[in-house]
Amino acid sequence: MNYRILGKTGLRVSEIGLGGEWLERHSEAEVKQVVDRCRECGINILDCWMSEPNVRTNIGKALAGHREKWYIQGHIGSTWQNGQYVRTRELPAVKAAFEDLLTRLQTDYIDLGMIHFVDEPAEFHKVMEGDFFRYVKQLKAEGRIRHIGLSTHNPAVGKLAAEHGEIEMFLFSVNPAFDMLPATENLDDYFADTYDEALGGIAPERAELYRLCEQNQVGITVMKGYAGGRLFSAERSPFGVAMTPVQCIHYALTRPAVASIMVGYDTTEHVDAAVAYETASPEEKDYASILAKAPRHGYYGQCTYCGHCAPCPAGIDIAMVNKLHDLAAMQEKVPDTLKAHYRQLSANADACIGCRSCESRCPFGVKIADRMAETKAVFQ
Repeated sequence: MNYRILGKTGLRVSEIGLGGEWLERHSEAEVKQVVDRCRECGINILDCWMSEPNVRTNIGKALAGHREKWYIQGHIGSTWQNGQYVRTRELPAVKAAFEDLLTRLQTDYIDLGMIHFVDEPAEFHKVMEGDFFRYVKQLKAEGRIRHIGLSTHNPAVGKLAAEHGEIEMFLFSVNPAFDMLPATENLDDYFADTYDEALGGIAPERAELYRLCEQNQVGITVMKGYAGGRLFSAERSPFGVAMTPVQCIHYALTRPAVASIMVGYDTTEHVDAAVAYETASPEEKDYASILAKAPRHGYYGQCTYCGHCAPCPAGIDIAMVNKLHDLAAMQEKVPDTLKAHYRQLSANADACIGCRSCESRCPFGVKIADRMAETKAVFQ
C-alpha cells in the first residue's frame, strides 16, 4: 500500500480507503471480515458518515483492539431520528449524534471531524458563521476531533472551504464523469443520463478547485469515485465506454491534492479488487486511452495528468510539470513555495529537447512541447 500526506493535517493516509456506507447492509461478522481485510491490506482511513446505530456498532466492534491503526472520518450533522437518517444543524441532535458516534465506535476521539454534506454556498456561510462551527471548533479544542474537515459535492463550496483557513481537508466527489459538470447545488445533476458534449473536458470550476487545494495544502479524500458504479457499464456511462475500478481509482488519485479514495466494499473480494490498484500495470491503470476512444467525451487538448506521455528522454515528469504550470497560471505572481517545488524536480521544463515524442503518446492531443516552453517562461 502506498501512503500520502493529507494536506495540512499531516496525516499519512493510505491512498485506498474504506467508505463505510455499504456496510449498513451487512451483519456484524461480515463487517468485521471487510474491516479486517482492509487493515491486512494496509488501508488505514475509514469514512463513517452513516448515522444508523447498528452499522456504527458493528464498525466499532471491528475496530476494537486496532483503533490506533485507523484514521476515522466521522461526520458531524448526520443524525438518526425516528428510525431514519436526518442531516441537521440543530445542535441538540448534532451533539447527541456525535456522542453516539464516539460510543458506538468505542473511541474518545475522531481524527477528522467532518462538517456533514454542505452543497450550497449559502448554507456554507450559515454553518461557518453560526453556532454549528463554534461547536466544531470546541470539539477540536477539547481534542475530541483532531482535524476539521467537510464533505461536499459542489466545487463552489469546495472552493469556499479551501479558502477558509480553518478547514484542513474535505471529502469530495471525484470521477471523470462528474469532472465534466459545472458547479451545482443539485446532486441529481451528477447522475443525468447524458452530459452536454460542449462542456469541453474538466469543468473550469473543478480544475480551479483542485489547483487551489494543492496551493493551500487542503487535502482531498474522494467519494463516488465509481459514480455509483455507472462507469463500469458502457450502457450507463455518459462516455459510452466501460471503465474498471483500477482505472477509476487512478483517475481520482491523479487529481491535484487528492490523498485517498474512499471505496465502498460489500465483501473481502471487493477490497482485493480495489487494492489490486497497488500492483496494477500502467496498461491496467490507463484511463486516458479509454476516454480518448470513447464515442462521447470532451477532453481533447486538455492535460488530465494521466502520465501517458512518459517516458521523457530528458527525464521530465511531464504530468507534474503540467500540474505546476496550471497552478502557477492561477496566480498574478507565482508564489515562492511553488517555485521551490518546481526547482526541486529532477528535471525542469527547460530540459525539454522538443522531440515531441510525448505528444505522439498523449491520448488527448495536448501540445506538450509548447506547454514546456510556456512553463519555462512562467518559472524564470
